[in-house]
Amino acid sequence: MSTDRRDAQGRERGGARSRGDGHRGALNPSDRRSGTDPARTVAFDVLREVADSDAYANLVLPPMLRSRGVSGRDAAFATELTYGTLRLRGRYDAVLALCVDRPLDRIDGPVLDVLRLGVHQVLGMRVPVHAAVSETVGLARARVGAGSAQLVNAVLRKVARTELEEWLELIEAQEPDEVARMSVVESHPQWITRALRDALMGAGRPVDELGSLLEADNAAPRVTLVARPGLISQEALVEQSESRPGQYAPTAVILQGSDPGGISAVRDGLAGVQDEGSQLVTLAFAAAPMDGSDERWLDMCAGPGGKAALLAALASSRGARIVANEIQPHRADLVERSLAAVPDSSVEHVQVWDGRDIGTQEPSSYDRVLVDAPCTGLGALRRRPESRWRRSPADVPVLATLQRELLTSALEAVRPGGIVGYVTCSPHLAETRAVVTDVLRALPEGSVEVVDARAVVTEIAGTDMPLADRTDVQLWPHLHGTDAMHLTLLRRAVQN
Repeated sequence: MSTDRRDAQGRERGGARSRGDGHRGALNPSDRRSGTDPARTVAFDVLREVADSDAYANLVLPPMLRSRGVSGRDAAFATELTYGTLRLRGRYDAVLALCVDRPLDRIDGPVLDVLRLGVHQVLGMRVPVHAAVSETVGLARARVGAGSAQLVNAVLRKVARTELEEWLELIEAQEPDEVARMSVVESHPQWITRALRDALMGAGRPVDELGSLLEADNAAPRVTLVARPGLISQEALVEQSESRPGQYAPTAVILQGSDPGGISAVRDGLAGVQDEGSQLVTLAFAAAPMDGSDERWLDMCAGPGGKAALLAALASSRGARIVANEIQPHRADLVERSLAAVPDSSVEHVQVWDGRDIGTQEPSSYDRVLVDAPCTGLGALRRRPESRWRRSPADVPVLATLQRELLTSALEAVRPGGIVGYVTCSPHLAETRAVVTDVLRALPEGSVEVVDARAVVTEIAGTDMPLADRTDVQLWPHLHGTDAMHLTLLRRAVQN
């Protein structure tokens, strides 16, 4: 086994904690606590809400921390405990399967979540073993009952007797297939690992980057802000937030801390939280060359509004205006809030329509149309780790059908000579290249031209940005430090 394999925090596996702390022999939690600290309780309650209501941790955790008065180092601990447990659930379940005498699906969900939280503290964080075990047993007593607390105590004591590296060796020895081994060790469902492998090869990347990609999915992402042009400059936002500029997008700022809510520019809507890859594909869409009028833009799938706000800010400086479309009313409300700070002259309106109907209802009505299509979200597993456990292969063809319909509608809604940007936060080939190929194949030959998205992105980000020699652009977390955004640019041909 390689000795330089890293854990979710970038430390060498097996080297996360010093083994000279004397805690290996102090595993019996004699201080029979009936509860634990607020940070661990928050982490457990977030996991349960994620499991019970299909909520996303990044939407549940911040308000829960605020409502319970958990801040500072305790909030940071709760955040790492929550996200680390969600990201590495597959790995930890494989460890737990070797430590319990029953299938994991026969353990009650709340008890299993307590166990996962305990395993992450023991194997993935710098928590002394005694504290990890005793506090988790206290959490079990408070949340799932004394009987289950005994199980938690016994299992965590067994987990703690073996180093992480040894557990990984045991797990790998049970998996004859390389993809299966990588999947369980790096905590991804096998179908996702295979899809990412195929996506790398399809994008012209070496297949041996797969391990680095999976590890990047398990690393805590940096909080990235967008300085909305005309509202605040990148330099001013850097100064105000005590951060640093992004690597590729001239609007991106990398936040040093983790709480953007304390920055006045964010509170006032001059800036927002947006991944640098998301900013970059939006900027490239707006910069794609075209002839003729460039006055009316459509964001076809605008919710929750990050790209729409950036587009509106860009449109304002160019005398253009944007229509923001969203099919779900509550997401349209989020778009309205995101657009609150941009000049009214740059926003025509926010509408609640099915994007698939816009092409027939408003044919040839827009100069630019952005299709940020609903997708599996496999490109943002760093930020939404629970998605990997919710999605299934059956989701892909359903979403791909929707994506083809939206892209077809966009090409009808854009005027001849106008630009369509097709964007997904997924590198899955069935959601990216296959969708574009299928749509173009169904249209009359020569009616749509492919624009060199790579050239447009390079003009914005610089020639040092590593991109495959292709006309579309695929970003990667392990290579670019962004979400795995895909961009294809198309121009509707002008018929003679």
